[in-house]
Amino acid sequence: MDKSSKKRMFGGNGLLYPILGFASCLAFIYLSFGDLWFDYHKEPELGFVERNGTQFMVDGRVFYVNGWNSYWLMDQAVEENSRPRVREMLKTGAKMGLTVCRTWAFNDGDYHALQLSPGRFDEQVFKALDHVIAEARQEGIRLLLSLVNNLQAYGGKTQYVKWAWEEGIGLSSSNDSFFFDPSIRHYFKNYVKTVLTRKNTITGIEYRNDPTIFAWELINEPRCMSDASGNTLQEWIEEMSTFVKSIDKNHLLTVGLEGFYGPESPKRLTINPGEWAATLGSDFIRNSNISTVDFASVHIYPDQWFHDQEFKETLKYVIKWMVSHIEDGDKELMKPVMFTEFGYSNLNDDFEPSQRDRFYKTVFKVMYRSARKNGSGAGCFVWQFLVGEMEEYNDDYGIVPWERPSTYQLITEHSCRLARVQGVLFSKNAHLKDLCSQRL
Repeated sequence: MDKSSKKRMFGGNGLLYPILGFASCLAFIYLSFGDLWFDYHKEPELGFVERNGTQFMVDGRVFYVNGWNSYWLMDQAVEENSRPRVREMLKTGAKMGLTVCRTWAFNDGDYHALQLSPGRFDEQVFKALDHVIAEARQEGIRLLLSLVNNLQAYGGKTQYVKWAWEEGIGLSSSNDSFFFDPSIRHYFKNYVKTVLTRKNTITGIEYRNDPTIFAWELINEPRCMSDASGNTLQEWIEEMSTFVKSIDKNHLLTVGLEGFYGPESPKRLTINPGEWAATLGSDFIRNSNISTVDFASVHIYPDQWFHDQEFKETLKYVIKWMVSHIEDGDKELMKPVMFTEFGYSNLNDDFEPSQRDRFYKTVFKVMYRSARKNGSGAGCFVWQFLVGEMEEYNDDYGIVPWERPSTYQLITEHSCRLARVQGVLFSKNAHLKDLCSQRL
């Protein structure tokens, strides 16, 4: 631009230099604090995840999930000194190209309890869950939120039964009365309604209207061993899934199953890891084949199921287990199938970190093959990821993924392969550009 043009632009009154100085100042601020500016003022746009037959869809595009479990997010968000771990985990997950985190939206009657007693909630803990959802939204991560535990950890169905028993209204002291006691069913419905209609104190959005939430999970690993026929659990799933859908018509819903076949699936019983698996009161196909259940869930823990099996045989079984359930999704259920937990223990006698990598690689490979064929295999979630200095939350499956480069690379490569199949989602565009520039 020539001098006369500059005069015309600024009216020849000497404003050029102050404006340039101000622009330079803005540029310096952006370059120095650009990341912080992005974190607080520019969120990725998220649409609700929907289902079209055997596939998930987001904004008209197929959506395959590379996910992980960090069950501890709400618990760590309660106290100010531990809250930064939530952001660190979600931010790192986003950098790895991960898209969904599965975490607990419950803590019943325990330390940092969300539900102190039936219908009584701790607002500080609820604000911690608000924080988790708001942080996930900032990072473009969706959340698969589980509503209660079959196990005793964090209260679970044991705590519900204890509450009813202490009030003198419980029908039985058996943990399985959680599924058939009308009073306990009322407790749980009240809890579900309170959570789904919660207005986030940070974002101002009710949970049921927030696309940051990928889906709800009714219960983690349900078992009703007092009724091996499966009728008790089936009736509970039908009632509770209908109740959730009556409140929240935006979000998908799954049961939270481990994937074991029950007596109503005789042709599949040989796929189970043992005869015991058919006696737990759950049935993968029957429990998932309900209109109010949008997708099926499966867990993969071969070293829990087989104690004397060679590692090579273990990997063969993992493939068989996954392919069987994907076939069920394709041909029986006509719904997506998610492997919402998979892990390999470091307590195995012959454990080497390379074995865990091979196990992960096997799971990713089966998932990727299904995605390439437009199959029902819709995603998988490592159990579990932690950040540093969280030993008390670790089990024999937990890892800090960036501490082992080979594991980190496996996970990020899977993110890039899925992106190649589905295309890059808008919310992940910035992360995947850098992460997959050499691979896409």
